[in-house]
Amino acid sequence: MSDREGAGGMKRIAVVTSGGDAPGMNAAVRALVRAAASEQVEVLGIRDGFAGLLANRFEPLDSQSVAGILQRGGTILGSARFPQFCERTTQEAAATRLSAAGIDGLVVIGGNGSQRGALALHQLGFPTVGIASTIDNDLAVTEATIGVDTALNTALECIDRLKDTATSHQRAFLVEVMGRDSGYLAMMAAIASGAELAMVPERPVDLEVVAEDVRASYARGKRHYIVVVAEGAHPGARDLADYLGNHPSGFEARLSVLGHVQRGGSPTARDRVLASRYGAGAVRALLAGRSGVVVGLVEGQLAEIPLEDALAPCNKVTAEMLALADVLAR
Repeated sequence: MSDREGAGGMKRIAVVTSGGDAPGMNAAVRALVRAAASEQVEVLGIRDGFAGLLANRFEPLDSQSVAGILQRGGTILGSARFPQFCERTTQEAAATRLSAAGIDGLVVIGGNGSQRGALALHQLGFPTVGIASTIDNDLAVTEATIGVDTALNTALECIDRLKDTATSHQRAFLVEVMGRDSGYLAMMAAIASGAELAMVPERPVDLEVVAEDVRASYARGKRHYIVVVAEGAHPGARDLADYLGNHPSGFEARLSVLGHVQRGGSPTARDRVLASRYGAGAVRALLAGRSGVVVGLVEGQLAEIPLEDALAPCNKVTAEMLALADVLAR
């Protein structure tokens, strides 16, 4: 924890949205700014992620400037990938920029990579608190990150629509969803949509075994076969599409990659409320002198999770979820 502790020393804080955008980031920024204003603390927004930090792209934020952003997707501050932030000299330069701007504490809104940057600044002695925000839900300990609920509902709507056309034409649809190395989004979407199979990194499958099940489903008279595939699964959606193309199953196979459509759109009510809680919670943590934590959710309650714990290996696709998906697909 930094030696710059206590609400008395916090006159100005900054907020940055980093890495992949997630629906609800704006809601978190709004809550943070208004919670800080209630404590007479000034807020500066940093444009375009850690790259903007190094470029001194600071702008003042107040209650009026964040009005009307609660329902907007993306991030009004902008974001950017910035691999150079992994370098110690870049991290030190960032801490120097923050101090030179008279900033007493920083809130980092983002996922795994962004929180590694937050941890680096904390270890350099700069008061830093994270907010768990990623549609991948791949931060450990916290039950939910900002954006995953909206992304899941977006994927679900798309899968429901694809199921309609699959049934009409008696097709097998292989639907690839995002999630990076985590199968959480794919697994939840498969269960919620009634898909016949989820292919996730946590449980590799044999393509011939899948093909046999597809053939058996066709023989039973099913009108569709839906496979939800995580982008990090091996084998992946393209592998299965090629295999079914070379090993006829009765169904005509189609591949649909949902891609970045899952990142956009207005956040759900759940994400808006969660982001609002996280934003206000981050301000409380900084003003109480805490650093090196990420605000998340544990057993339904707001929690300050040590960044080292949040960045530990994470597997949210449980045996119970896998078993449930198997039973419901029969």
